[in-house]
Order: sequence, then structure tokens, then C-alpha cells
Amino acid sequence: MLTAQNTALRCTLLLERLAQAREITDALFDIVRPDALYDRPIAQRHRIIFYVGHLEAFDWNLLRKRLFDLKVFHPDFDQLFAFGIDPVGGGLPTDQPTDWPSLPQVRKYVARIREELDRSLTDLLSAQHANHEDRSQLLLNVAIEHRLMHAETLAYMFHQLPLDRKHGRAASPELVPCPTKPAMIDIPAGNATLGLSRNDSANFGWDNEYEAHTVSVPAFAIDRYKVTNEQFLSFVRSGGYEDRNLWSEADWTWKSDEGISHPVFWVRKDAQWHQRTMFNEIPLPLDWPVYVSHAEASAYARWAGKRLPTEAEWHRAACGTPEGSEQKYPWGSGQPTSRHGNFDFQKWDPDSVGAHPQGTSAFGVASLVGNGWEWTSTQFEPFPGFRAFDFYPGYSANFFDGKHYVMKGASPRTAACMLRRSFRNWFQPHYQYVYAGFRCAQDR
Repeated sequence: MLTAQNTALRCTLLLERLAQAREITDALFDIVRPDALYDRPIAQRHRIIFYVGHLEAFDWNLLRKRLFDLKVFHPDFDQLFAFGIDPVGGGLPTDQPTDWPSLPQVRKYVARIREELDRSLTDLLSAQHANHEDRSQLLLNVAIEHRLMHAETLAYMFHQLPLDRKHGRAASPELVPCPTKPAMIDIPAGNATLGLSRNDSANFGWDNEYEAHTVSVPAFAIDRYKVTNEQFLSFVRSGGYEDRNLWSEADWTWKSDEGISHPVFWVRKDAQWHQRTMFNEIPLPLDWPVYVSHAEASAYARWAGKRLPTEAEWHRAACGTPEGSEQKYPWGSGQPTSRHGNFDFQKWDPDSVGAHPQGTSAFGVASLVGNGWEWTSTQFEPFPGFRAFDFYPGYSANFFDGKHYVMKGASPRTAACMLRRSFRNWFQPHYQYVYAGFRCAQDR
């Protein structure tokens, strides 16, 4: 009976988290004006209407047969809203707004799925079958984190919408200057533990987070702070976007073909640079982290005589200690709070790179979690012992293609549950739209 009670409690908490995640994504769609729901703010992505249906279709396709035995009621929509688009290869989508169902049709589909899943999940909870606990918890965690990942995707998509395509909230973000002085921190040679152990049944992880393993990391130096808008502005003014020697062949071709000459979050206005925030355009905050693609970050690093850190170096700087032990978070074992960084939907936009001193690592490296993902030089590849999810075999494996790079940390729109040190994000190097910054490293 105790096991059944524990199962019920865990399932109840997961259902509460699912409800909270729905509230977050529902509120996001409310930002968009109804006539803009068929817009495509990022050329490589689906129109917004797809995501209205996708979040529920994903849950339905994941849970319908694996936890229950529910009958299909709209197979065409189940397929239409099943999969998003990875912005690598295949060309840009060419569909038109008229190719999509009407908003009332999509809303009706969403409501029906929620009704059927919620009823079935409640029945599963009341049954208290301990033997189904592991599978149901795994699948519910997948549904929750998938939705929360899309909460971040939707945020940066909506960030690219013209301001008049979004509802209100045009007030400028609060700017709190936190003077910082660029510096590099020496990190001695040591070990870094990457990944999550399969013996750690208490914590959820995606397939690419397994298996935990130890990497020996030579001594290196890393920037104390993320690279700021001010530092990147020096790169722009020095002609960094026009210097062929700073770019790989592929990156130069992309930059030239697409006419890339500055970060996508920057706007030239009245001969001055401004930052496009979620609801406004403001004079460029020089102490905010710059958000750029991997290609732009790599070019800056070469210009500065440095390089991007590896995934293992990032782990060492973030979670290692001078004594040789490792910590759960850069600041220690305490659960993440607003004192430690800008994450978990606290804000729409960044803070100063020096805004959260209590999030500093044991080596003195600041804001490694929150305020913007951080690009690494590590290609997204499987860890030793990787096993794809049997219910989602392509989640990670489809991207082990040498065309994606690992990002670590978190952004202002990253949910707290994904702040675990084993979590890996990844994108291709020519995608500018993610809330991703970087810091540089050097050999020692």
C-alpha cells in the first residue's frame, strides 16, 4: 500500500506540473494577436498555428496507446501536427495560411485531447498501479518537458514578430546596470562528470543525457562573464563580419548568402544600435549578454584570439571545485532561485552579465546557468552507452549528424526542471534566433 501511495503522490505532482506547463503555453499564445496566428516569424519554422495544435498532438500521440487505449478521433490532425521542423536542410517551408485548418477547428481538437487525456490520467492515478509507475512517470516527464521546451521556442519565435502583431506590454524592461570588468579565470586540470547515471532513478533525463561518464579536462582559462553587447559591438565596428579570415568556409558562405551583418536581436535605428526586446526596441544595453549564432560566436572568439569552450570545459568551470569535487549547480546544492540567475520564465529579456553574483561557480565564473544558453565547440554526439528512447527514437539520434553543437546553461525562458547539469541543448551553427550567448576560452 505504501508503494501505491507513493505512486499516487508522484503522479499527482506530475499532473500538477502538466497543468502548470499548459498554463505557460496558453499564456504565450495569448500574446499573439488573432490575425497573426498564421504568421511565420522565423522562415525556418512552421506557422504559429502549427504549434497551437502540436503541443496537444504530441501528448496525444505519446500517451494515447502507451498508457491508455483511447480511440483516434481525428487522424489527419494527429499527423498534421505531429512533427516540427529542424532548420537544417530540406529548404524553407512553402505552405500558405490557407493550407492550415481554421483556428476554431484547431481549438476544438486541442480541447478534445485535453478532455480525454485528463480523464484517463485521473483514472490512472486512482488505479494506483505501482507496476506502471516507471513507464507513466517517464512518459509524463517527456510530455511536460517537451511542452516547456516549446514554451522557450515560442518565446523566441514571438520575439521576432513585429511589435504590432503582439498584444500590449510595451513597457521597457528594467535596466539595472551592474558594472563588470572582463577577465579570464584559470581552471586547473581535473575531471568533469558528464551525463546522468541510469542508476539515478529519482531524476528524469532525455536519452542523450545518458550514460554518465568522467572526462579528464586539461587546464584552461575561461571568461568570467558572458560576452556582452559592448564587447561584440567592438567586433562589429572593427569589421569582424567582413573579415574572411575569422569565418570557416561554411560560416562565411552562410553569412554572405543571407546578408548577415549583425546579431538578429540588434536593430539599427536613427544611426544607433537598439535591442529588440519582446515588447519594445530600446537603446542597446551594453552590459547584456549578446545573443548570436554559433557561427558568429566562433568568429568573435577568433577575433579575440580565443576559442569556444568544449562541453567538458563548461562542466568543469560550472560544477567543479578547487578541491576536486563536483557540485549539482554552480552555486552548490541549493535549489535554483531568482537569486542564482535569470531563468524559469522570470523575465522576457536578459539581465546584466553581472546581475547574479550568488550564481557564481566555485572557480569564480559568473552566470553559467540562466541569462542565455552558452555555445560550446562540441558537436552534438551520443555519450558512451547511449540508447534511444523506444517511444521517441529520433529525438536525439536524428541530430547526431555533425551539423549541431551543444549548448549549456539556460536562458530567461528555460524552465527550472531543465537546469540540471546533465541537460544538453543543441542547434545548428547558422541559427540566430535562440536565446544563446557565449563566453570564450583559452588553453593554458
